[in-house]
Amino acid sequence: MASFKAALSKIFAKVIARKIDKWSSQPIETQQKVFRNLISEAKHTTFGIDHNFDSINSVEAFQRNVPIRDYEELKPYVERVVAGEQDILWKGKPLYFAKTSGTTSGAKYIPITKESMPTHIEAARNAILLYINETGNSKFVDGKMIFLQGSPILEEKHDIKFGRLSGIVAHFVPKYLQKNRLPSLKTNCIEDWETKIDAIVEETINEDMSIISGIPPWVQMYFEKLIEKSGKSVGDLFQNFNLFIFGGVNYEPYRAKFENLIGRKVDSIELYPASEGFFAFQDKQDEEGMLLQLDSGIFYEFIEAEHFFEENPKRITIADVKLSVNYVMIISTTAGLWAYNIGDTIQFTSLKPYRLIVSGRIKHFISAFGEHVIGKEVEQALKEATENTLISVNEFTVAPQISPAEGLPYHEWLIEFENEPENIQELVEALEQSLQKQNSYYLDLITGKVLKPLKVTRVTKDGFQTYMKLIGKLGGQNKIPRLANDRKIADSLHQLNLTK
Repeated sequence: MASFKAALSKIFAKVIARKIDKWSSQPIETQQKVFRNLISEAKHTTFGIDHNFDSINSVEAFQRNVPIRDYEELKPYVERVVAGEQDILWKGKPLYFAKTSGTTSGAKYIPITKESMPTHIEAARNAILLYINETGNSKFVDGKMIFLQGSPILEEKHDIKFGRLSGIVAHFVPKYLQKNRLPSLKTNCIEDWETKIDAIVEETINEDMSIISGIPPWVQMYFEKLIEKSGKSVGDLFQNFNLFIFGGVNYEPYRAKFENLIGRKVDSIELYPASEGFFAFQDKQDEEGMLLQLDSGIFYEFIEAEHFFEENPKRITIADVKLSVNYVMIISTTAGLWAYNIGDTIQFTSLKPYRLIVSGRIKHFISAFGEHVIGKEVEQALKEATENTLISVNEFTVAPQISPAEGLPYHEWLIEFENEPENIQELVEALEQSLQKQNSYYLDLITGKVLKPLKVTRVTKDGFQTYMKLIGKLGGQNKIPRLANDRKIADSLHQLNLTK
């Protein structure tokens, strides 16, 4: 029989589902309302005065007055907020700064305000509630839940707390979930990732785990250590485990490996959270893509990725987006980020309601010869090439080889196999076929003899983990880029003897 808490969660789920239906069925009006509120609330901030918010009464006027910025370009304003000044990007001071490791600018400090913080919490909660409403499955609320996340220890300066987003969010777990939640605060505060995973295994191995959440490569590490210690599959160990919640990377390359580690299929919910905002979550088990959060204090603009680096690329709103086009997502938020480029590229899978997938990073692509291969394409190629085979992949990345010792340049796929292919050439041909089918520029370069077909290089067992550890990025929110336009990662793997 369902517990009182499980029964109550079903009623609450219905209420939330109706509320979400309301704004998702009025997308344009919802976004216009968010836009007007943002401009009105930030009128008297330093940024608002500098950009004539007083005179902005349309999206077109906003686009004329507010250029697109990335973190480096917004940094002069952010530094003033970090120094304790008020009313700079948003009214008052932020509650928190989410500290992230930027690739070019060292540490990045992303503000989280009184207005923006609740949207992070509500989106994560609503994802679970919509799952309950759709499936009727609420039993898991009585079991134990684990969220693999960063340390909740926060620093404080000028009355603003600093920490990793997942550590900040850990302070907002609802009271009714506190008793069910693992790991303990003491374990969560361990900084070294491997030590932390070992402690989490100790704490959870004899518990009734029902929800497990985290970035797939790090959850995989947790599962492997559980199996090593117990000698059982994860599904046998946790018989009531039936929901995996993830974000940060595409789950598809990991799915077969996870089902093998668990020993059965479990439902999953994909989230799209970032320090800059909680943008989307999977609202249906049988639909591709995640529901774009149009009513969370975030105003969205989109630029076609292939035109992004032009002088004045066209900025459009959700009213004008099309299916399956690769867009760079630009956001303005109640945290005081304005026409801000978060660096992600997305594609819409549905316009009624607006659902999307993350297709890659605008800086993570290979276009050494004008091929513009993106993350989604290499992930799709690997999925198609390994489908209905025994091949299992732990991790991979792709890089261009511009100056090979002999012959034409090519794309090098560095793959860590869990279960290796019997015939590597068959895998190469399947990857090549899928990539050529998806990307006409790549096909032209192959047929025009500018590039030769791709090459697969095996990475040693745990090679990617070893690499991440050596560069100080093991665990947490860190992940291996699916591809790069340079050979930084590829050359490091070779130089460290992590390839064979």
